[in-house]
Amino acid sequence: MIKAVLFDTFGTIVDWRTSIANESEALANAQGVLNFDGDRFARVWRAGYQPGMAKVSSGERPWVSIDIIHRERLDDILPEFGLSMLDESTRDHLNSAWHRLSPWPDSIPGLKRLKSNYLISPLSNGSIVLLSTMAKNAGIPWDFIFSSDMHKAYKRNPAVYQNAIRLLDMVPSEIMMVAAHNDDLEAARNEGMRTAYINRPTEYGVDQKVDFAATSDWDIITETVEGVADALDCSKKL
Repeated sequence: MIKAVLFDTFGTIVDWRTSIANESEALANAQGVLNFDGDRFARVWRAGYQPGMAKVSSGERPWVSIDIIHRERLDDILPEFGLSMLDESTRDHLNSAWHRLSPWPDSIPGLKRLKSNYLISPLSNGSIVLLSTMAKNAGIPWDFIFSSDMHKAYKRNPAVYQNAIRLLDMVPSEIMMVAAHNDDLEAARNEGMRTAYINRPTEYGVDQKVDFAATSDWDIITETVEGVADALDCSKKL
């Protein structure tokens, strides 16, 4: 019997690409930068995410939060997009755009339904401040937050899933991991957790290379968070 449902957040619950594209484009236009491609900017910025975490996971550098990884990548790519003139305050504000990401349309309704029957939380590589601010800004109804800085590790490190299980003090099969990324679910299943796949084939836009469909027999396979709520028999009457 499932008692808690944990969620990947970037790409699964929130549409980071559109959110970052819109905010960066508005800033560029205000700076007088012409022909700014916000979608490409978002994708290039995100492309530094996995390599940045890999340096931490491999031990090449000490633990740093995802906010630092985002900021370092931002500083690297600003000249390429004609935004090298941005001062520190503006760069900090732009970096915090990751705290202001907007949910997919099905996310909030589905989470509210799931919350009526289960404990719900992110299990995310975001920092606790990032995830908390995002939830407050977007109205995401988490019961609590599991962030990477609580574990001092990034997914798909087994320690992330193991620590969530330990903190919940539940049998692993009482916890369901929900993600739009097959490898995230594989890592969760390796620790005994139940799994639900939400298909988000437009997450990366033209850069999408994987996760166009479920690649294993996950416990739930659906297109939306509401589909997870349907599969777990959560009422639509809230």
